[in-house]
Amino acid sequence: MLTDFGRILAFFIVGAVFTAGGLIASWLLRPNRPYQQKLATYECGEEPIGESRIKFNVRFYVVALIFLVFEVEVIFLFPWAMVFKNFGMFAFLEMLFFLAILIVGYAYVWMKGDLEWDKPVPQFFAKAKKSIFEEQEEVLTENQ
Repeated sequence: MLTDFGRILAFFIVGAVFTAGGLIASWLLRPNRPYQQKLATYECGEEPIGESRIKFNVRFYVVALIFLVFEVEVIFLFPWAMVFKNFGMFAFLEMLFFLAILIVGYAYVWMKGDLEWDKPVPQFFAKAKKSIFEEQEEVLTENQ
């Protein structure tokens, strides 16, 4: 007779065998007919032009990371709001301390200027020899 942990182990083993079996069967049964157009980079129906590695301004990544950090931390407020009456004053003070840390972090990011979109472009972007659009125009004119 299986214990509860034995049943869980059997469930995981059956799940792993089922998943591996499905992947192996699809690998064996699928048609494999690669051709050049199928292996090309797909860009929404457009012909790929130029190099795939282009420079993005770091500001976009910084703003995205700041958004994610604050968004994930705000998620902690919802479960707390549902049960904070059960925990009393200690939970309330703990959440005030947590929110104070968030506000200090937000103020730091704001004062640093990382939330502004119209900051001047750094020099290494301004000294680029050609923009991406100029390179694409040159490639298009050469192909015609």
